[in-house]
Amino acid sequence: MSLIKVDPFRGVDTVFRRMNELFDGFNDGGLQFEIGDFTPRVDICDEAEGVSFHAELPGLDKKDVKITVTDDRVLTIRGEKKREERQQNKNYTRIERNYGSFSRSFTLPSDLKLDSVKATFDKGVLTVWVAKKEPAMHKEQEIKIS
Repeated sequence: MSLIKVDPFRGVDTVFRRMNELFDGFNDGGLQFEIGDFTPRVDICDEAEGVSFHAELPGLDKKDVKITVTDDRVLTIRGEKKREERQQNKNYTRIERNYGSFSRSFTLPSDLKLDSVKATFDKGVLTVWVAKKEPAMHKEQEIKIS
């Protein structure tokens, strides 16, 4: 059972952050390495009763996030982290926070109940819970011979 799609750019933000730290002392703030749109990190936990997804969504409200599940067992979390209005009289020397639309999709295993999805949002963390199906009971049944 595989729940996680591989994200080939997972470590790129760390590389850019380290490069920015290296160049801090050598420039006036004009050279910056950016990764672009906001991509929330998601932890997935496979438990006995179900699977939980925990997405970090700092600065968002629950109204900014949409969760869908399709018949082909794809759970999608999407939304937008909007940029704050910049005031003209502020002199920013660096802007590191990422903004933009995001979408994360996960293929759910067949042992989960698609009609059991529940979601909560607390302190910038979205938690999505999907219950597992009850295991089929394999009881012995005697067959009469006719």
